[in-house]
Amino acid sequence: MKERSSFTSRIGFVLAAAGSAVGLGNMWRFPYLAAKYGGGAFLITYVLLAVTFGFTLMITEVAMGRRTRMSCIEAFGSLNRRFAPLGWLAALIPVIIAPYYCVIGGWVVKYFVEFIRGNGMAVSSDTYFGDFISMAGSGILENPLLWFVIFVLLTAVVVLLGVDTGVEKASSVMMPVLVLLSVGISVYCMTLPGAAEGLKYYLLPDFADFSLTTVLAAMGQLFYSMSLAMGIMITYGSYMKKEDDLESSVGQIEIFDTGIAFLAGLMIVPAVVAFNGGDASLIQGKAGPGLMFGVLPKVFESFPLGGAVGAMFFLLVFFAALTSSISLLETVVSILTDKMRLTRKKATILSTAGILILGIPSCLGYGPWGHITVLKMQFLDFFDFISNSVMMPIVAIGTCILVGHVVGSRYIEEEVESSGTFKRKKMYRIMIRYVAPVMLAAILAGEVLKYFGIISI
Repeated sequence: MKERSSFTSRIGFVLAAAGSAVGLGNMWRFPYLAAKYGGGAFLITYVLLAVTFGFTLMITEVAMGRRTRMSCIEAFGSLNRRFAPLGWLAALIPVIIAPYYCVIGGWVVKYFVEFIRGNGMAVSSDTYFGDFISMAGSGILENPLLWFVIFVLLTAVVVLLGVDTGVEKASSVMMPVLVLLSVGISVYCMTLPGAAEGLKYYLLPDFADFSLTTVLAAMGQLFYSMSLAMGIMITYGSYMKKEDDLESSVGQIEIFDTGIAFLAGLMIVPAVVAFNGGDASLIQGKAGPGLMFGVLPKVFESFPLGGAVGAMFFLLVFFAALTSSISLLETVVSILTDKMRLTRKKATILSTAGILILGIPSCLGYGPWGHITVLKMQFLDFFDFISNSVMMPIVAIGTCILVGHVVGSRYIEEEVESSGTFKRKKMYRIMIRYVAPVMLAAILAGEVLKYFGIISI
């Protein structure tokens, strides 16, 4: 049997897994939720959930991967045959997410290039982003398909190089740079005239806005942000060395992910509040592409050195998006090499071709195919909803039932203790058996209710 690829060091695993977790959700959803739900009150809630709920789900998946040395399909089936379909469902999630994620990654590359070219003023106009994604502009550089293809090929090159020379080395370079850029831009934004008001708004708890919805929003953000329930952490865990301390490694990944999300808020909230004359409403009503590609270019262009800061910001976002897309593609490649016994080269080429084909509807869905909708949503929005809001919570609930009530939590505990002490073991048992499934069911119900317009998160 062919020996499974592995990360060369514990720090290599931590940086790669953290790179997967740190993605676009940290940049465009976390600051918005913090601004909406009482600043410091949301931050405290998020951190408490990270060290309990998030830790439980992540260490479960990483331990499953390391113990079985398998990708997600075979890992679930090896624990219990009846749960093999759950592995297939988990495997389908990165297949759905990777294409539309790379479309957005292409938008990031486009904005980075335009800021480098000194066109920050142009891209900060009210109509630029809408014209770009709807393909209203003329010329090849204004075609989002070009940037989508570039981003996919960049992702494929890294994965093609392998686990140690590709995924690990790329993450080992991009993650430290991402942290430095985050710190540098945060310091710049906090020194802007009027930023103090935004900083106070972001950091000081305001429990007047705190409610059950705040907890639900924090749970959802944490769940989506940590690359859970999509086979990624199982795959990366299967590449982890047996002697590396598992609990400590997962704790470090949590620190990276939460730290970058916190820094994203320091970059965005004070700057937007300063730009808006002390009013936080501009960010409270914006999450997702509207914040990233609509509001922030205006903010950066309005301040000294705005063009350079804008270029650095979109470079940072590019690294965050690329490390996440690498993990998505690597998971698909791992599944193909395990199930179809393909070489890495063939599996990568096949997966890349699939992403390029499946990404076309998301790329054209705001333009030539804009008249076509699924459940009243554009293609990209539908793929995001069905994968993130429906399939991922279902997989996570199934994982909790499998580990907590079928094979037993000892299965995970033994793997963690094989490389060190399990300090949070008692908490883990309670969370995986009773608390986490209920919280995940709340996330699933909340997302479905949000779709039908019953609640707003």
